[in-house]
Amino acid sequence: MAKMTAVQAAVLVMEKEGVTQAFGVPGAAINPLYSALRQRGSISHILARHVEGASHMAEGYTRAVAGNIGVCIGTSGPAGTDMITGLYSAWADSIPILCITGQAPRARLYKEDFQAVDIESISKPVTKWSVTVREPGQVPQVFQQAFHLMRSGRPGPVLIDLPFDVQMAQIEFDIDAYEPLKPYKPAATRAQIEKAIGMMQAAERPLIVAGGGIINADASDLLVRFAEATGVPVIPTLMGWGAIPDDHPLMAGMCGLQTSHRYGNATVLASDFVLGIGNRWANRHTGSVDVYTKGRTFVHVDIEPTQIGRVFTPDFGIVSDAKAALELFVEVAEEMKAAGKLTDRGAWAGECRERKKTLLRKTNFDTVPMKPQRVYQCMNNHLERDTCYVSTIGLSQIAAAQFLHVYNPRHWINCGQAGPLGWTIPAALGVRAADPTRKIVALSGDYDFQFMIEELAVGAQFKLPYLHIVVNNSYLGLIRQSQRGFEMDYCVQLAFDNINAPADAGIEGSYGVDHLKVVEGLGCKAIRVHKQEEMAPAIARAEALMAEFQVPVVIEVMLERVTNIAMGTEIDAINEFEPLAESTADAPTALAVAMLD
Repeated sequence: MAKMTAVQAAVLVMEKEGVTQAFGVPGAAINPLYSALRQRGSISHILARHVEGASHMAEGYTRAVAGNIGVCIGTSGPAGTDMITGLYSAWADSIPILCITGQAPRARLYKEDFQAVDIESISKPVTKWSVTVREPGQVPQVFQQAFHLMRSGRPGPVLIDLPFDVQMAQIEFDIDAYEPLKPYKPAATRAQIEKAIGMMQAAERPLIVAGGGIINADASDLLVRFAEATGVPVIPTLMGWGAIPDDHPLMAGMCGLQTSHRYGNATVLASDFVLGIGNRWANRHTGSVDVYTKGRTFVHVDIEPTQIGRVFTPDFGIVSDAKAALELFVEVAEEMKAAGKLTDRGAWAGECRERKKTLLRKTNFDTVPMKPQRVYQCMNNHLERDTCYVSTIGLSQIAAAQFLHVYNPRHWINCGQAGPLGWTIPAALGVRAADPTRKIVALSGDYDFQFMIEELAVGAQFKLPYLHIVVNNSYLGLIRQSQRGFEMDYCVQLAFDNINAPADAGIEGSYGVDHLKVVEGLGCKAIRVHKQEEMAPAIARAEALMAEFQVPVVIEVMLERVTNIAMGTEIDAINEFEPLAESTADAPTALAVAMLD
């Protein structure tokens, strides 16, 4: 049996598990692993500028392509704590990433050694498994178990902490005899599926809620087949957006708090049965649970047993991987359709389509400075159908979900539950590393953009071009809105005397940070836009710059200072469904008033 260091064995295991790309920052306590990576040369490495950025790159890499597992690497101490935010984001959205940290030698643990933090304990709440490996001979099996856990059941991240002396120790290991462990995925039974469809058959106005579990399971095609077989409209969650194309006749819109459509809210309120698949009933989707559930029957399908009944108790729960369940849903539904046993849902689907045509928010504003609604209208008009959007949190993300269109799975890359500012740039770089040909457009407000702007240098260094659109109102816009309930407007202005707009831009005063200079100083290219007429030429110019220089290109759009894009401008309406009347006619609600003219 071959002799090698423990970290050489770890690299061989990662190769066998399909890893070809890693993101990270070397350091003294993790240098043995980096030495093993260099010697093998089989796993490419992208050097981040911040270790948190590396964790977000790994997450973007995983989200972009089915089967990917992103790997992020850092040294001991603050490198691990910096990656906690990335682990939390991945944990919250069921995204498998592998975080590897260096550690002080075993004899120095708990003895005030430099940067010898107990990262195992710190990271446990936001990982499926966190372990400090204390025996060199365990390293290959720990890595094997890590990949097994990440792929089994509800996906999620794992952290492996490697003391320096464990990394350097010699072990015996036979990689030729190594095989990855088969992942465990719970699967529905036919009897369960038949009962769920029977409950749907008994309803008059059924809906399917499609969650991110469908995306994770690579089951979007099966979802569309099931919807078409039954004729039942689909409400995707924010994490499930793209599982059914936006222009599909059975795509009925998103509902809930902020990232929703008026027609989606109205349709949910008009329904009497909901089949949720791979979703969590998170509050941004449900708003008030009492209003959301009143008068409706629920079936919930989820891969995680403890998720069933966590938010509210469904009438029937099924523990199953979304793909395994949808395979049976399609099989049973198509058999029933062929036998003429399925209820005709044409009238109900027609009602949903009519709402989708009529309950629309206004976007065609001609004012200067630009309103954000018009920015997204321009994006719809001038970006291609197969554009992949990457965004994190704030008014820019809320507006994106309200106004943009997504037609393919994994073309809406968004950290839904954690929403850390700064996520967008590194995640977009991870998506680009995973797919060199995809059309990528990242979306940020000015504050999200500033959080990890240094990672743009990674895009310049490693030739990772993508388009980043920054909507700049020089405010902490969403925070400013939440402050209105306290009757204040405090510490949310980002502007200071630095740059000034052209005289004809309709903008008074400075907008603070000169993003164009910062972007170009980091090796990338930037364009500033003040009017809607400038958007199409700016997008064309950005595409030309990306093709020529192979670097990220930023289009900064200078917006009006009014921050009324989010549904929630009426503070008493922040819980989305609470102000909704029980009748469909009143469904648009006060929350959408800011979007209407």
